[in-house]
Amino acid sequence: MGVAAGPIRVVVAKPGLDGHDRGAKVIARALRDAGMEVIYTGLHQTPEQIVDTAIQEDADAIGLSILSGAHNTLFAAVIALLKDRDAEDILVFGGGIIPEADIPPLKEKGVAEIFTPGATTASIVDWVRTNVRQPAET
Repeated sequence: MGVAAGPIRVVVAKPGLDGHDRGAKVIARALRDAGMEVIYTGLHQTPEQIVDTAIQEDADAIGLSILSGAHNTLFAAVIALLKDRDAEDILVFGGGIIPEADIPPLKEKGVAEIFTPGATTASIVDWVRTNVRQPAET
């Protein structure tokens, strides 16, 4: 597969019943301000809705924000659905209130990176630029 043209496309999603989206909106804005195309799905999305959106929008990455404690289940479900839909090229990263002990198992399941409270928007933007496909030179 060749390098896609245009800016990096990221779906930012709030899976599950978590009703707090300020952090997700801050990250979405930071990625947008850095020149990426961002699709924010809103609150209370199912893993199926998130994966459907990412595929329909031809996303390069999915950023999940979870504060509810359901990260192990919801991250795994998104990864499994991407595999089932032959869309494993879509990188998954996330953040929120995630205990340090849960990060290695999440990465073993296929989550590329986890950002915990205190991560700067600049560090997240830099990580996305470094780890998600590079936009084509124009």
